[in-house]
Amino acid sequence: MAKDKKKRKEIKKKLLHKYRLVILNESTFEEKISFKLSRLNVFISGTLFTIVLIGLTTLIIAFTPLREYIPGYSSTRLKRQATELTYKTDSLVTVLNYTNRYLDNVRLVLRGDVENNEVNRDSLFEKYQLDPSTIDLTPIREDLLLREEVDLEDKYNLFERNVANVGALLFAPITGTVSQGFDPENKHYAVDVVAPKDSPIKSIAEGTVLFSEWTAETGYVIIIKHRDDLTSVYKHNGSLSKSQGDLVRAGEVIATIGNTGELTTGPHLHFELWKKGKPVNPLNFIDFN
Repeated sequence: MAKDKKKRKEIKKKLLHKYRLVILNESTFEEKISFKLSRLNVFISGTLFTIVLIGLTTLIIAFTPLREYIPGYSSTRLKRQATELTYKTDSLVTVLNYTNRYLDNVRLVLRGDVENNEVNRDSLFEKYQLDPSTIDLTPIREDLLLREEVDLEDKYNLFERNVANVGALLFAPITGTVSQGFDPENKHYAVDVVAPKDSPIKSIAEGTVLFSEWTAETGYVIIIKHRDDLTSVYKHNGSLSKSQGDLVRAGEVIATIGNTGELTTGPHLHFELWKKGKPVNPLNFIDFN
């Protein structure tokens, strides 16, 4: 016990023993600063300094941009940007797939493969076909009166209702001189109509714009889908006044005469007419003079 107490006193004495730290002038040995220290004071001061240093380092890492320089650490801003870029990438992939399908459909139209084979019309007709023998077709009195009234109106109507030639229902897109006619053997499925530059080009009938963009070979192109599987194509335009998806009326201005694209030699309209996926001669239906 005595030895233990003696050791404790020695340790306590060493810890509390005062030392004097003196800073002298090297030349004159003049005392500048002096400190009274003990081992205990040095230990406590070192511990407090270490704790404060650790705390400051933690605050700097947690609340300043310096934390981004730590290897393996990613900032919240970078994570947010990465997430936004991921969403944008997914959206761009979706838009790209839609655009590719759209361009494939336009290529089919330009090649003449515009027939829609997704629906089997024959099966629909067979499904909903009615047997005339099961229906009473005897006209009633009101029906007979209506037929007489319609016949009387048609008798004095200046416009024929049953037109055999579809061209009678089509507007001329432009008035001018036909410089090159329809020539399927040389793969010229159109007529070229020369007209003054910036002359208005009109839609031959009401329909929906399928394509309205710039192409390298044929310049500004607009394609319109009409009723009865009829499609009209207008190329080498100087400008376009309609966009994809727009509804146009018969005779409405859709573009102007131009000289755009690589495959052109002057201001003119390259006009194509497709019926049920096959090119037809526009001169059989439209008078451009």
